[in-house]
Amino acid sequence: MQEPLSSDCLTKRIYQKKVCQERHLQELYMDNLENSPSELVAFVACNGHAAASAGFAACKSCAEAVQTGFRRGDCKSGCVGIGSCVSVCSKGALKLQDGRITVDRDLCNGCGDCAAAGVCPQHLIKMIPRKATNFIPCSSSEEDEETVRNTCGYGCIACGECERACPVGAVSIVDNHAVIDYSKCVGCTACMVKCKKKIILDTLHDLAKLKDKVAFVRCSGGSRAQAAYKELGIKDCHEAMKVDPKEHNLCYTSCCGLGSCVQVCRFGAISVVDGTAYVDPEKCVGCRDCVRECPRKIISIVPYKGIKQVPCSSTADYYDKTQVCDSGCTACRDCVDNCPNGAIYMKEMHAEIDPNACVNCKVCQYVCGRNVIREMKVSAAAELQRAALERVQAKTGEEN
Repeated sequence: MQEPLSSDCLTKRIYQKKVCQERHLQELYMDNLENSPSELVAFVACNGHAAASAGFAACKSCAEAVQTGFRRGDCKSGCVGIGSCVSVCSKGALKLQDGRITVDRDLCNGCGDCAAAGVCPQHLIKMIPRKATNFIPCSSSEEDEETVRNTCGYGCIACGECERACPVGAVSIVDNHAVIDYSKCVGCTACMVKCKKKIILDTLHDLAKLKDKVAFVRCSGGSRAQAAYKELGIKDCHEAMKVDPKEHNLCYTSCCGLGSCVQVCRFGAISVVDGTAYVDPEKCVGCRDCVRECPRKIISIVPYKGIKQVPCSSTADYYDKTQVCDSGCTACRDCVDNCPNGAIYMKEMHAEIDPNACVNCKVCQYVCGRNVIREMKVSAAAELQRAALERVQAKTGEEN
């Protein structure tokens, strides 16, 4: 009688089968683009509502809203949220929900009425191949990256990472936002994974499993700071920055524990646990929104792979650290001196780990007297799916 498979083996077999199915879907996708170029569906190149100003409430059409003019802080290239396109759709495929236009792909017959001249004054509705799997829902023409970030969480910052990553040259930057050429796109996910803001959508693949980087909070002892700030009546991390930590015997690089990063995370990947912000690496996609939001600047982007991380960035000396934190790195150098691969070094009185040199051997965790060092765990499923897609992308690049 054959022995039952272990859970690890079963997981590997399931995901190997899934990856093969997805590769087959990609091949079908490329064939369909060639054989059925006329099979189209409407796509709205805007995923935010930063253009839907309160001043447009009295407007009867999108054209009237655009003529009225935008307010400071509005996206001048986005959907104004009045819904002129909805009224021209005979199939009821377009709906206005929470200031955004959504397309029901099952109802849309690709007639193109919504994309006709004069319907959308912002020219946001495009007719794209129904079999397409990658989408960039942004049409911002704003040149300044900071302005885009402050205006809309879904805005393209025209960094060009997607353009450089695409193995077939299907992505380009046009008028300060990324555009996909569907006659070239093979649905390989390279643009989605490399997008800095993680705004590129993919209907076949889960970005949470394919991302190559995630956010990491370089602090594990924020409970004392959180308690102190709450006692002072402070509810916001930025407000907490006005308080001198020394006056309350707090660490200068401690997490405030008030959750400003939690509020800006679009993926629900951050929570405050025991007074300290914690990023769930399974949910995080590395969009960097929390990095920008943290006033302490203790959140950084790290590789999403099985390596060690040090959740401490304190520059204080040994005595000062022990007075304000029970879980901070004291720069004892035990991890540095015992790492067999030379992957750990001291930086401004705390340990740092080189992700390219770390082999996840666990020696540093064993010798760390304060149990500071943490392991970045990656599920076997994510590793298998990512490796398979990397091979597909590499093969696609060689063929082109």
